[in-house]
Amino acid sequence: MRMKLISVFIVLCCIFALPLIYGGCGGNGGGGGGGNTRCGDADDICGNVSTNGSPEAGVWVIAESFEVATNDGDPGRFIKTVVTDSDGNYVLPDLPDAMYDVWVRGYGLVDSDPVQASPGDEVDLEGVEAATPQEAAAIFPANYWFSLVELPDEGEFPGTGPEGNGWGLGMTSQDALISTSKGGCELCHQIGTQATRLPNAAAFDFGWKKAATMSGTADGIGRENWAAVLGDWGGRIAGGEVPPTPPRPSGKERNFVLTMWEWGDLFTYAHDEVATDKRNPSLYPDGPVWGVDIGNDHLLKLDPITHEATRIPVPTRNGFDTPWCDQPGFATLGCPTPDGTTAYPGAYQNPANPHNPMMDDQGRVWITTQIRPEGIENLPDFCLERDPGITGGHRQMGYYDTNTQEFVLIDTCFGSHHLQFDSDGNLWISGDSNNFGVIYPDLLDPDDPEGTESQAQDWWRIIVDTDGDGEGDTPAPGFNYGIISNPVDGSIWTGVLAGFPGRITRFDPATEKFETYSPPPGSYLPRGIDADTEGNIWTCLAGSSEVAKFDRSQCAQTWGTGDQCPEGWTLWTVPGPNFKGTDKRSDYHYYVWVDQHNVLGLGENTVVCNGTGSDSLIAFLPQTEEFVRVRIPYPLGAYQRGLDGRIDNPNSWKGRKWWVDYGIDPILHTELQQGFVFSVQYRPDPLAH
Repeated sequence: MRMKLISVFIVLCCIFALPLIYGGCGGNGGGGGGGNTRCGDADDICGNVSTNGSPEAGVWVIAESFEVATNDGDPGRFIKTVVTDSDGNYVLPDLPDAMYDVWVRGYGLVDSDPVQASPGDEVDLEGVEAATPQEAAAIFPANYWFSLVELPDEGEFPGTGPEGNGWGLGMTSQDALISTSKGGCELCHQIGTQATRLPNAAAFDFGWKKAATMSGTADGIGRENWAAVLGDWGGRIAGGEVPPTPPRPSGKERNFVLTMWEWGDLFTYAHDEVATDKRNPSLYPDGPVWGVDIGNDHLLKLDPITHEATRIPVPTRNGFDTPWCDQPGFATLGCPTPDGTTAYPGAYQNPANPHNPMMDDQGRVWITTQIRPEGIENLPDFCLERDPGITGGHRQMGYYDTNTQEFVLIDTCFGSHHLQFDSDGNLWISGDSNNFGVIYPDLLDPDDPEGTESQAQDWWRIIVDTDGDGEGDTPAPGFNYGIISNPVDGSIWTGVLAGFPGRITRFDPATEKFETYSPPPGSYLPRGIDADTEGNIWTCLAGSSEVAKFDRSQCAQTWGTGDQCPEGWTLWTVPGPNFKGTDKRSDYHYYVWVDQHNVLGLGENTVVCNGTGSDSLIAFLPQTEEFVRVRIPYPLGAYQRGLDGRIDNPNSWKGRKWWVDYGIDPILHTELQQGFVFSVQYRPDPLAH
């Protein structure tokens, strides 16, 4: 809830038409023409933020309305956020005609009372400093709170033994604990949000039982020990301890414009969004943005022109209707342990549990989705006929044809999770622990998918060459998570979630050979993976909080078990707070996306890490080795997963956007308990309109 602790006043715009200058809002912002207000354009709101006469630089001005957007037919929130310049000036550009609540949020301040304004108004806001450190810290990102955790000393772990000292198998070091807690607990939500800052160990133990998968993760870490560590952390916070203060946005970080639309409901689990074909981001300008609701089996759709969010049910085959809770593997909100409790029984009715969308150049939104029960006994006959050792996986495939508005479901012999097109239009699929899979869309008949799905797919068992004879000799199982096609040589790469420190795997379709590579010691947990236009592979190491580039051309040796090419890795530490008393970062990076086409304007091949634990997107500019952070200040709990970028108009910053969604599970952990999809624009300066 926003704190209503400061006064505001409105200075009305001059009633006479003025030239295109900002006047009290600052100098010329590089914007367009046709406006008749001091803000520059008639659809802007502008003004100044100051505290006791001193300008507030690098704070956010937020405009929020229920009069613009609709969500499944009902009024929905529409939010636009900008950052003040060095003099405290701001411009909220391109606002649809409506009444808005306009207010300020900033580090060191408490939230202002909202002031009603409409486009064309000039609104000056008066800030008041937070009265206590605890008031100021209420809006700090989750990773700052998580940084207050005091990790056990290295000597407290069991070393190389199978278990001991109360820690689970594999918890042999601080790094292993960090990797497992981030990759397990933060798989769904941030650690450090208000909902997770519980006061003692007993509260954590009780809370974990509310979701069976969460409880199982705690058991794997070492339930009693982990509860004690977090209980100490939560107790100190309850006693008044606060994190260090984050820096306010500066430099390029003040040029971003965030526009948000509400979509989904209280139990939507929005996993990824897509706006265009990754290979050609100019396709589908101003068209819908699509997402998948893993929680209740919807394809989510936002029309950014009409501001309408709608939901399309995702089907299954042959009446399959078993919710995720009642299937093996994953049990989340509403799916407690036998001795646990939940206020939301059956909240997720999701037999399909669709996971990841990707668009092609024919208007199809491809998704990984479950169409039938998993298990070898449910595989199509052709799978075992072609490969008696195939085991299948959890999800299969499908797509939504935006032209016919119909779904086509595709059974697969391998599991699916993420998907990417190569330059030939083949669709490569991760999500199987033993195989790389591919779909050939041209061989699939949408009028007869069951009759053609056999010929439209292929797969390869992951077997690597560990002795250098040029032949695969050692299976390399492990859940293949992120996936990407290298645009330079056509190789296919995945991020592999397999033990500590994790690895990345390469497959060459031309030779049908595999290679695997692990990050250097001290670096760990590659999840998402992407490539730049020069053929470098990028991953944001979720555990050690590093941006990592892998250049295979630097390898003296490419065969081996994974540790054979440390010279291929280049690492940059992501700025942010460290865990207390250590040099280990507390942020978490769920995925990575490379802006190959300079969609936003920060430069070709900008690498974007999810600041999944820090309410942010973290852009890394390889040419200058500069980090530029996009903070998402409202609502708190901005847990993002997959990213996308689309060029609606290449000749204006307004037509270049990254697209992101709130992918947290559950939405109950966010400040507004509501999911959003949002765009990020990068303007020439903080006052451009």
